[in-house]
Amino acid sequence: MLKMSVVSIGEVLVDRAVLDARFSCNLDLCHGDCCVEGELGAPIDDREARFLESAVEPLRSMLPERNLRYIRRHGCAEVYQGNLYTKTIDGRECVFVYHENGKALCAVETAWKKGLLDATKPLSCRLFPIRVRKKFGLDYLVYEQHTMCRDARRQGAEQDVRLIDFLEAPLVEKYGHDWYMSLKEFVASI
Repeated sequence: MLKMSVVSIGEVLVDRAVLDARFSCNLDLCHGDCCVEGELGAPIDDREARFLESAVEPLRSMLPERNLRYIRRHGCAEVYQGNLYTKTIDGRECVFVYHENGKALCAVETAWKKGLLDATKPLSCRLFPIRVRKKFGLDYLVYEQHTMCRDARRQGAEQDVRLIDFLEAPLVEKYGHDWYMSLKEFVASI
């Protein structure tokens, strides 16, 4: 039997690795490395960029002075190869990161949880390690397997937590409940 590497769920293409992966992130093990690793920040859209610009003032008490100076000087979003990303400091940590108890935390998410902001961190952050690419003009979901997430893969395998189940809420937010249920039905049939 031929195993397809890409499947179509509605108008969304999904890489087989997304369907097969087990994943359960534990911040106590990874320490928020996804917010500090890599040269580019989180992919964002125009609406998220505007929101993040407006969120800086309410985050002033949470962000380190270094981050605030950087944002004042460079802003909090940048364009790279035609796509928007959150800014990073020295090509490493996101400008919205603060550190507490040895962990990198997102000031936007913390402020949202405290009721200080109307929205939380960008959708791409909440979908990580799934990334949305484009293929044939359609969204194409791929699974980025980073060494920083090895504990999440191990824990997901031990607990038998599928990546798509771990990321149910952001997947539903992005594509809707009916699409997500179609994805689950497809996975159950293979």
